[in-house]
Amino acid sequence: MRRSRITAYVTSLLLAVGVALTGAATAQASGTAAATGYVALGDSYSSGVGAGSYISASGDCLRSTKAYPYLWAAAHSPSSFDFTACSGARTGDVLANQLGSLSSSTGLVSISIGGNDAGFADVMTTCVLQSDSGCLSRIATAKAYVDSTLPAQLDSVYSAISAKAPAAHVVVLGYPRFYKLGATCLGLSDTKRAAINGAADYLDSALAKRAADHGFTFGDVRTTFTGHELCSGSAWLHSLNLLNITESYHPTAAGHSGGYLPVFTSVA
Repeated sequence: MRRSRITAYVTSLLLAVGVALTGAATAQASGTAAATGYVALGDSYSSGVGAGSYISASGDCLRSTKAYPYLWAAAHSPSSFDFTACSGARTGDVLANQLGSLSSSTGLVSISIGGNDAGFADVMTTCVLQSDSGCLSRIATAKAYVDSTLPAQLDSVYSAISAKAPAAHVVVLGYPRFYKLGATCLGLSDTKRAAINGAADYLDSALAKRAADHGFTFGDVRTTFTGHELCSGSAWLHSLNLLNITESYHPTAAGHSGGYLPVFTSVA
């Protein structure tokens, strides 16, 4: 009798534990399932400048239906899709203007940011118009900024994302190298091209480190853009376009579909 009572007690205890665990797992799964909205933040490399097919309502933000966030959303049908990335955005712009769509129901966030803070446009202008030494000096200034100031700015943005969307999986997208080296190509000298590529690597390393420190995923697009840089003969980036300066040095539609989208999809 005593043994049967003990057996019955143990059995009922195990059942209770099983029910409790199952209930906890179900609750956790339900919470995860609820967080399925997608919010795309960032600068022109996320809004799709250079890809064409701009959404008229996006105005100067130049959000494109051929940008990787739009393509991913079209293919995966998230419960909601908020596309707030904007041309020219810096970290402060993200904090001020782009985080309103984040919430506890946001399950996925993508962001590319930091290039404008580091002075990308001015670097390219300087390298196009000035000597090799002028180009290298401007790049050195940008690298110093990446070391001294950008990390704290990224921390502010990343912390704000986590606070507003605590359930979200956050993917930080990097920037491609711009030039294929060792190829015959009109325009910038090999010295300038190599230095610009090195600056892109430097920025990507900083972005990857800050992303990792916040528990975010870094999407490295340098691999998918290899063979499709400027001077490659099959470029996925616009070169200098005096008729449309804004699109200069930005990914084409093929750069988004073939360069950014596969990387984002693999880690989203």
